[in-house]
Amino acid sequence: MKIALGVGAVQAGFWDKSLARAGAPLSALNWRDALVSGVGGCIAIATVVWVCRHFLGMDGAALLVASMGASAVLLFALPNGPLSGPWAVIGGHGCSAIVGVLLSMAVSDSLLAGALAVGIAIGVMQLLRCVHPPGGATALSAVVGGSSVHALGLQYVVTPVLLNAAMIVTVAAVFNRLLGRQR
Repeated sequence: MKIALGVGAVQAGFWDKSLARAGAPLSALNWRDALVSGVGGCIAIATVVWVCRHFLGMDGAALLVASMGASAVLLFALPNGPLSGPWAVIGGHGCSAIVGVLLSMAVSDSLLAGALAVGIAIGVMQLLRCVHPPGGATALSAVVGGSSVHALGLQYVVTPVLLNAAMIVTVAAVFNRLLGRQR
């Protein structure tokens, strides 16, 4: 089996054959893109962590950073994908945060509220054409985020969610444009 590794075809090693058997696409490895994606994600999440600590403290920040981490994967590893556009990221997180906060206020059973928050957030994102999978985690975080998140009420939507979503989109846009990875 031969695989293109960017410089030409070479005999595939154990790792490449194993990945191929697992269904991974056989394509050229691009170490530069992998490094750029990782560095960009690191910078974006460092910014988000700083903001989350300010507004939520470490307990609440841990949950919200998870959804933003998933956004970073999309924005830096797949910058031109349909789920990585500014409207998808900001709209998806924003409407999901609203749904999550409202359900955390309206439904006392956190398991039921969490399930409803994710399900309704998916439907709202589809209707608003801003599907962004990490939005589901944002909706769920509004429900299970604990007292620091619940104390924010609807403020959770603006700060930290929309602020962080706007920051991560801005960091991704600047970073990707500087490196020639334009949308």
